[in-house]
Amino acid sequence: MSDVVALKELVVKHKALKQEIGKVIIGQNEAVDHILLSILSGGHSLLIGVPGLAKTLIVHTIAKTLGLDFKRIQFTPDLMPSDILGSEILDETNHFKFIKGPIFSNIILADEINRTPPKTQAALLEAMQERTVTVAGHHYDLAKPFFVLATQNPIEQEGTYPLPEAQLDRFMFSINLEYPSFKEEVEVVKQTTNDEKPVINALLSAEEISKFQHLVRRIPVADNVIEYAVTLVSKTRPNTENSPEIVNNYIDWGAGPRASQNLILGAKANAAVHGKYSPDIEDVQAVAYSILKHRIVKNYKAEAEGITEKQLIEALF
Repeated sequence: MSDVVALKELVVKHKALKQEIGKVIIGQNEAVDHILLSILSGGHSLLIGVPGLAKTLIVHTIAKTLGLDFKRIQFTPDLMPSDILGSEILDETNHFKFIKGPIFSNIILADEINRTPPKTQAALLEAMQERTVTVAGHHYDLAKPFFVLATQNPIEQEGTYPLPEAQLDRFMFSINLEYPSFKEEVEVVKQTTNDEKPVINALLSAEEISKFQHLVRRIPVADNVIEYAVTLVSKTRPNTENSPEIVNNYIDWGAGPRASQNLILGAKANAAVHGKYSPDIEDVQAVAYSILKHRIVKNYKAEAEGITEKQLIEALF
């Protein structure tokens, strides 16, 4: 199958996926779009929103439509790395046997990831980057495709642990879920207070997802688009050649090279689902906020003056 034919198939499948997800999820279009883009790019996503915005339901529904194995891990203060990765036990023959943990799945929902201590959070780092885990000196490959979709509650600070910058950088997208509009909330209430349960069909297989991931990576990108993405990321770094005054005033640390890589991958995926054969600057801008906002560290002056990440990133355009 040629790449042109595969691209047309991807556009059709993406539209069908959105319709299938829409049977359960009302609104949250940008969040769903970015989760699908991260999956097509082979990246992970962090979903941030107050309780009741269907963070868990979105992940569960997307996993069903993609026909992938799905495991949910509830992160709590007493969760241990072995509860995620698995552990070795002594069997009846006095030999050690490895019992796989829930990480051995296609889609991992890391629910309320900021409720567990850094030691347990770090257990995900190797899995997210290398797609392998190491237990008792032995390396184990994870299922392919493999994605971590984590949720975080931004308003509940009691008993939470901020995600380290190294952990945040592993997430391709940081996605804010907003309150639904009045009309959307009315529709949510109507749909969830009756006895009818929509049937979600699996529209893709693991093999098809892998095929589309390789297709996205093969999409050509013009040099000026790559240079735009790299320039955009370099502007987030204070007191450097490209940094504007607003960055020098309000940012302590900017984004690293992984942000540039993710901008191009995200732009390729965004172009692909819209049937474009190559991404342009608008595709980079479409994914820039969700890719950059968790990779910049504001200073005290920005916090005191109420400057948001969105204001800073939009100023870079």
